[in-house]
Amino acid sequence: MKWWKTPQAAMVWTVLRVWLGIQWLEAGWHKVADGFNAGGFIQGAIANAAGDHPAVQGWYAGFLENVALPKADLFSTLVAWGEVLVGIGLILGAATIPALVAAAFMNLNFLLAGTTSTNPILYTAAIILLFTGAGAYCWGIDRFAIPYIKTMKKGGHGIGKREAHTH
Repeated sequence: MKWWKTPQAAMVWTVLRVWLGIQWLEAGWHKVADGFNAGGFIQGAIANAAGDHPAVQGWYAGFLENVALPKADLFSTLVAWGEVLVGIGLILGAATIPALVAAAFMNLNFLLAGTTSTNPILYTAAIILLFTGAGAYCWGIDRFAIPYIKTMKKGGHGIGKREAHTH
């Protein structure tokens, strides 16, 4: 057995996953509770695409200017609630893999917009957890939810009930 798939390693991944979830929940909750307008952030990122050594690449600034800025209200809502939902999912270990993909995607976009802050650390934690596979949710809701969902998709009746297959 590979060391990162052991029950002891799963405890480490759980601590990392919950820590990452708390970071996302705190960031998102403040945006939801206090209100968040991504427009200023987007305009700042667009401005950082100028000069000899721009912090934001021209193609990404074009996306921000032509897609995100005209829909700043939508992007504000998506970011705020996306951060909250990612945080809850990671803390509970529910929809862990989609939450990790969403977290990495948001961090990547924040980095592309020229914001370093904690984004490289959070991005790296999400990628590490994605590579651990089931170890990321061994201690979480997905440990039970995923087998249940797989059983239900195959026409089963729930956890622990096996169907006799006749061909």
